[in-house]
Amino acid sequence: MKASKYIFSGIIIVGVVFGILVYSPAKSDAQTSSDKIVTAYSVSTITAAKKSVSNSFSLVGTIIANNDVTVLSETQGRVVKVMVEVGDYKPAGSVLVEVDSELKEAAYKTAKMTYEKAKKDLERFESLYKDQSISESQIEQARWNFQSAETQYIVARRQFTDTKITTPISGIVTARYVNVGSTVMGMPQPTAIVNIIDISKLKVKVSVAEKDVFRLKVGEKVIVTTDIYPNTVFEGKISSISSKGDDAHTYPVEVTLQNNPNHPLKAGMFGLLTFSAHSASSALWIPREAIMGSLKDAKIFVIENNLAKSRKVSVGSENGTDVEILNGLKEGEVVVVNGQVNLKENSAVIVRK
Repeated sequence: MKASKYIFSGIIIVGVVFGILVYSPAKSDAQTSSDKIVTAYSVSTITAAKKSVSNSFSLVGTIIANNDVTVLSETQGRVVKVMVEVGDYKPAGSVLVEVDSELKEAAYKTAKMTYEKAKKDLERFESLYKDQSISESQIEQARWNFQSAETQYIVARRQFTDTKITTPISGIVTARYVNVGSTVMGMPQPTAIVNIIDISKLKVKVSVAEKDVFRLKVGEKVIVTTDIYPNTVFEGKISSISSKGDDAHTYPVEVTLQNNPNHPLKAGMFGLLTFSAHSASSALWIPREAIMGSLKDAKIFVIENNLAKSRKVSVGSENGTDVEILNGLKEGEVVVVNGQVNLKENSAVIVRK
């Protein structure tokens, strides 16, 4: 009985040993085969090629007057006459408001008579001085009297003239701030009289982002359209580009419209400006999604012999979803645009058709 047990145990042991010997080589062969399998990543690609891209872009700006002036009083007194209404067109130099001038007119007339007398006295003294009939001190006194009288005359004339408040520009009155009987003040706290704007020519003011402002040049043509006149195209030119940006990194740009016949546009309207920033150029462009990391430290993957090769590139301008490649990439090279997240240097790839 014991011999049978020993024989049975021996058979089991032999079986176990045989199983181990058979299984181990199979496992080893499987591992070796697995180690030899190379993982290939599926990717989408494009072929780098040069193409022409339009550099035009559009922005919404605000139409402003060519000149916008608030006329201030330079004298003190009571308004006795108002000769302007809101909406009136006034040529430059037109009288808008008259201030009580009785005392200033009297002072002006007195100063004028004193000036004219001092002028005649000086002419007479100059003649006598040439004949050596008066002393040098007498002629100097006459000259001083004339200069003093002339100064007082100029001041009095200006004070009298300032009682008639005029417009320095031709334009349309948009606001009037005084009426008959109002008291106005002069410097240093002058009273506002009217606001007047010149819209014979108009400007459009717009803020341009820093990435676009360097593409613009003073004098370049701009197309302006409005919702009010959707079928009318207004031509303009860039008149100024600010050298200082604001907190949002935008730069004020002004565009002057060539003409404004019959004043169809008004200050304060919105205008859509289309800039044709330089002519279109031919360069290497690839989709932005092909770039790994930021544009300042851009890296892409190119395919060589079905292997992924990392490449650093320099990025230029952007146009929609595409970016310009300045260097680091040649025309005709195959660039990975999708599936590059898992790639490493020399990773095997399968290009999706």
